[in-house]
Amino acid sequence: MASSLILSSPKPLSINRTTSRSHRLSTTFSFNPARNPTLRSLFSLSSATPVKPHSSYKSIICSAKPRIRPEYIPNHIPDPNYVRVFDTTLRDGEQSPGATMTSAEKLVIARQLSRLGVDIIEAGFPASSPDDLDAVRSIAIEVGNNPIGDDGHIPVICGLSRCNKRDIDAAWEAVKHAKKPRIHTFIATSEIHMQHKLRKTKEEVVQIAREMVAYARSLGCPDVEFSPEDAGRSEREFLYHILEEVIKAGATTLNIPDTVGYNLPGEFANLIADIKKNTKGIENVIISTHCQNDLGLATANTLGGVSAGARQVEVTINGIGERAGNASLEEVVLTIKCRQDEMGGVYTGINTEHIMMSSKMVQEHSGLIVQPHKAIVGANAFAHESGIHQDGMLKHKETYEIISPEDIGLFRSNEYGIVLGKLSGRHAVKTRLTELGYDISDKEFEDFFKRYKEVAEKKKRVTDEDIKALLSDEIFQPKVIWSLGDIQVTCGTLGLSTATVKLVASDGEEKIACSVGTGPVDAAYNAIDSIVQVPTVLKEYSMNSVTEGIDAIATTRVVIGGDSSITAKHTLNRETFNRTFSGSGAAMDIVVSSVRAYLSALNKMLSFVTVVKATRESSESSKTYHNTEQNSE
Repeated sequence: MASSLILSSPKPLSINRTTSRSHRLSTTFSFNPARNPTLRSLFSLSSATPVKPHSSYKSIICSAKPRIRPEYIPNHIPDPNYVRVFDTTLRDGEQSPGATMTSAEKLVIARQLSRLGVDIIEAGFPASSPDDLDAVRSIAIEVGNNPIGDDGHIPVICGLSRCNKRDIDAAWEAVKHAKKPRIHTFIATSEIHMQHKLRKTKEEVVQIAREMVAYARSLGCPDVEFSPEDAGRSEREFLYHILEEVIKAGATTLNIPDTVGYNLPGEFANLIADIKKNTKGIENVIISTHCQNDLGLATANTLGGVSAGARQVEVTINGIGERAGNASLEEVVLTIKCRQDEMGGVYTGINTEHIMMSSKMVQEHSGLIVQPHKAIVGANAFAHESGIHQDGMLKHKETYEIISPEDIGLFRSNEYGIVLGKLSGRHAVKTRLTELGYDISDKEFEDFFKRYKEVAEKKKRVTDEDIKALLSDEIFQPKVIWSLGDIQVTCGTLGLSTATVKLVASDGEEKIACSVGTGPVDAAYNAIDSIVQVPTVLKEYSMNSVTEGIDAIATTRVVIGGDSSITAKHTLNRETFNRTFSGSGAAMDIVVSSVRAYLSALNKMLSFVTVVKATRESSESSKTYHNTEQNSE
């Protein structure tokens, strides 16, 4: 990175800065210094002679062979050992604060989830907004009808709804275009929810659930899932009763949520076992689990449910979701794969080689960074710094790794010995992208290759981490309303930092502004604000280097909010909140990286404002038209 910082500390250097301006809440810089040379050789990040894997190495523990996915029947699985994976990243995952995604981003992630092999994609909550309905409809049309992977698999496309006709109508309107549509409806069943939230009696709740499941089926939807919200704290006999009633009404899947993450694994397993034992007609439906992570037990509870007979798991990529998140797809799937024999031979249809790509994509589009020690997909999940661990790894990888990193799409060395640099051509670079699991269009590749050459001119070697950072910055970005033309900054101890920024609008118009600030990034952001002229609040700012060394690429992530007019409604409780937007950027210069991230977030916010404005104008036009028609009559 273009910086004068001297990296000499054995620990990451962090600088926290709180500015005096109200819209600059916090700034955090993090740089990872060079690690142990043995580790660098092991990972082949900078060694000219990469360490070869042990000749006899193979992932013994996690070597379960892929099996054929059984035919999809809504209320029946032909193979009793098959576990359906229901991914709710685009619905429950998006409810994470600051994780709101645009329609285009949701479609990109849905394609990746299909490639990953998930059985059901819960694409959103169509009744929550016209934009969400359009997003779910687009996913149903494109992803719900066209196979993306080589196996011809087409996922079920699901829309969430509360137990009312308006929600169910919206969900059906969105998902009916898919080859395999599903409506997922829910109502609370715990005493605390019924009394304080719904303010309804048990009899009223049962009647609503029964009628709304039947209504969903009457629309022509062959696949209806029902969830008794807060089932983990519901009275058992009442739970059995309401489940029996919705089975009679036509439910095909019964999802049992531990909505507040309160249950222990043994308790939740017993809950599933008791439902299976005491609910009439349960043999005619699929039992599902949906576990929140408030006590850090979501994965354990989900696996306990599978062991007790559940054959659908509701999960999210990286475990994102409301409050502390949901059960993590990668953790649940890899545990089932690694401990298949101990779990009675159960298996999933997930192609685990696409896990890392899926994780990276969700990070970029949601703005939610995975902590380094996160299981499976964290930066440290396959890193070994302890001398004892390194010694074991160099002798035999299985001493400290129960999963082969290649099994999840993580490649730590170049299989063909190709070292990418400034002399590398398109063929070599594109080959490496394919090896890393990236499938991009020719236009996207040309845009990326231009950025690659700019970096390669300044670095002796371009690593896989550099490539991933550049791809994220170039490809995984929102619709461009403003893009960076040029930037020049002056900073130091002799005076205020100054930045001159040239932005290019989507129509090609160029605008230039100069501003001062407490630092180069603050000055650049002030200059951008003077051009865009949209009120913003910088809520989060973080920066990291993707590799060691002073010439490393810096990745920046920001979260911004707008003024009080930029609001959204919570998908479940309908409460209004100020909407936030995340952005990411990458460059060798830390200021350029910061500006790219800020523009990425701004583009998301401006796109959202445009959609909301268009929706309001359309609604007002429709009202005017109807009023005119009535007056003419």
